[in-house]
Amino acid sequence: MTTRLLAAAAALALSAPLAAQEKPDTASAASAAIEAQVRTRDLSGTFGGQRINYRATVRETILEGDDGTQEAVIVTTSYVRNPRDTSRPVFFIYNGGPGSGSVWLQMGAWGPKRVGIPSDARDDGAPPYPLLDNPDSLLDVADLVFIDPPGTGFSYLTKGTDPEKYYGLRQDARAVAQVIRRWINDNGRWNSPKYLGGESYGTTRTAMVVDELEGSTFNDVGLNGLILVSTILDFAGREPTPGNEMAYIVTLPNMAAAAYYHGKVQASSVEAIAEEARQFAIGPYATALLKGQDLPAAERVAVRAELARLTGLSETYLDQANLRVTSQRFYKELLRDRGLTIGRLDARYTGRDYDNAGETPDNDPSFYGIDAGYTAAVNQWLREGLGFETDREYQSIGREPGRYWDWSLGQGWGRNAYLNVAPLIGKAMRENSQLRLFNAQGWYDFATPFFGAEYSLNRFGIPQDRLTFKYYDAGHMMYVRDEDRAKLTSDLREFIRAR
Repeated sequence: MTTRLLAAAAALALSAPLAAQEKPDTASAASAAIEAQVRTRDLSGTFGGQRINYRATVRETILEGDDGTQEAVIVTTSYVRNPRDTSRPVFFIYNGGPGSGSVWLQMGAWGPKRVGIPSDARDDGAPPYPLLDNPDSLLDVADLVFIDPPGTGFSYLTKGTDPEKYYGLRQDARAVAQVIRRWINDNGRWNSPKYLGGESYGTTRTAMVVDELEGSTFNDVGLNGLILVSTILDFAGREPTPGNEMAYIVTLPNMAAAAYYHGKVQASSVEAIAEEARQFAIGPYATALLKGQDLPAAERVAVRAELARLTGLSETYLDQANLRVTSQRFYKELLRDRGLTIGRLDARYTGRDYDNAGETPDNDPSFYGIDAGYTAAVNQWLREGLGFETDREYQSIGREPGRYWDWSLGQGWGRNAYLNVAPLIGKAMRENSQLRLFNAQGWYDFATPFFGAEYSLNRFGIPQDRLTFKYYDAGHMMYVRDEDRAKLTSDLREFIRAR
């Protein structure tokens, strides 16, 4: 895959949907009625210092159309403490993409088992990859339900199902909300504290799903907390298009952090250089960009000098780029003198391209450095550990959803030229006075920049006194670093217990 295709699928598909094309044959089931598969195991482990007995369940939930036709088979993997306690919180979890299975958060962060891969930004190499007990699982404070939305993991659309019914902002959220309601009902958890969250596009999905659950006038599901990991809500901060200056502004602090990590700039800490870059980005830099061709020469010189100091790039390069360096160019340019590129998902990772003369990297070393280990682990755990039987391939990065994704919000929001789902979170928090939000960001994540998350969540209409921000010394999947996985879980334990 190219860097753009692979990284976008791994973190979030930020590109616009492709033009209309022939619909796929999603033949994954026979014409006969599908019987939902359920597999359970009673297990135990030590999480947060507590020895806990739990039941692991892999379940297929079948979604039907208005005419009763079976349209989608959604797989959930739940871990519920034994004996069952309906007063315990339940945390519903998914990943992003759109098209990404829950493998990343399940096998990397919060499931009872995790894959053992290097923690120091080295690639995962070749198998075997250790499947380890995970003391950082959240099972000591909450029951966990990992959801693979349509087209991800082992979940699929049945033959003949129109992908437009499930692949889109609103369509996907409705399906996930339906699965959540079914799980709550089947498990008698209507009055349990409930948390909802995901990673990357999973944060976008959270804004949409909370609107489906709490914004509904029927069968309303109240929530206690939203947990966002590597957040993308306001899509103005995506890869820039001509005339959109916001992307340059929100990614500048990431460039400063990456330059600091690789020794290209000096500062007392990553927090210090990030704060300097924030203030410059929202102040002199934003002013300069908005002036366009009216920017005075003296002001251009001053801005260029400070930009060079913060990013580690030469003033000559910055001048040639008109003070506007895309993330793709930055990955290639920062360490060009060392013959290295840096990662998009995690700028700590470095790679070597075919040659050193190009403008953008051949690939993302922070994705190809971890993907094989995660894919092996989820297949081993679900198939062998929990007994799930299928001849389907696990779609850790499913391509089909992204190909047909409907990015329109509809509901009178105009043409949706400016996609921003943060107002849905604000609405939910205003209408639920006890709904709180936890936001986790890695300093070295270019896929969903931390300054972009801060910007989207400090807009009017979002109660600021119920937001918690935490930062980690890794990238998009901060839990790949051992110290940050432990810190992330510790921070979340505190957040959940604080209810």
